[in-house]
Amino acid sequence: MTPIHEATIDNLHVKVFKTRQELGQNAAIMAAAKIRELLKKQEVVNIIFAAAPSQNEFLDALALQLNIEWQRVNAFHMDEYIGLSDDAPQRFGNFLKDRFFDKVSLRNVFYINGNVNDPEAECLRYEALLNEFPTDIVCMGIGENCHIAFNDPHVAFFNDPVLVKKVGLDLTSRWQQVHDGCFATLEQVPEYALTLTIPTLVKAPVVFCMVPAAHKAEAIYHTLIDAISEIYPSTILRKHPNATLFIDQNSARKWKEEMTVASK
Repeated sequence: MTPIHEATIDNLHVKVFKTRQELGQNAAIMAAAKIRELLKKQEVVNIIFAAAPSQNEFLDALALQLNIEWQRVNAFHMDEYIGLSDDAPQRFGNFLKDRFFDKVSLRNVFYINGNVNDPEAECLRYEALLNEFPTDIVCMGIGENCHIAFNDPHVAFFNDPVLVKKVGLDLTSRWQQVHDGCFATLEQVPEYALTLTIPTLVKAPVVFCMVPAAHKAEAIYHTLIDAISEIYPSTILRKHPNATLFIDQNSARKWKEEMTVASK
């Protein structure tokens, strides 16, 4: 599963794979190796996970990795809708529970509750947990509008003063949930969510970012080509000292076309 292309953009390591299956498998192998490495040096490893179809191959492969003491791993997730029923499959906590958390024997799973009466109090509760269990690894994706978690451009702040906040979702983010097949219509997609902020995500020592599929080609292009700014929130990954972006030939297409033209 050798990448078909590798590059470093500013600080960001980029690995391109032929298929999303190879992407997910390779990312899982790298993440598993890092988890094992950390468990040799510390008692517990704390990991934040993204919930999205883009993570399916990675999560499936990670659950099958051998010789990981999952009972010494705490799991967080990075965002949650406000207003979906507790048993809704689209809730990100439920997605991760079904896709990954129930497949390994984790020490703790800390869920964001999007249905509390006081969202601000829930943000503070989750912030306290993040402070109590400092993040070691973030496993994430990138949205069609370059959001990371639910930090859409209009609410993305590289110097956000809080760790968790309530946000209104922009139209692109809501349509992405329809494009991903999570909801049948735009009207079904919630308008608000709780999200970990950008500083919360990027202060982790290690970031693995998995972004397959053609509908992410525009986002990958902006992430790797445009100036680092909150207009394209994912560009902040290029400043991270230890972040790896895993993409497939479909999501890499527009970026690679630009690189080909630039090299002529």
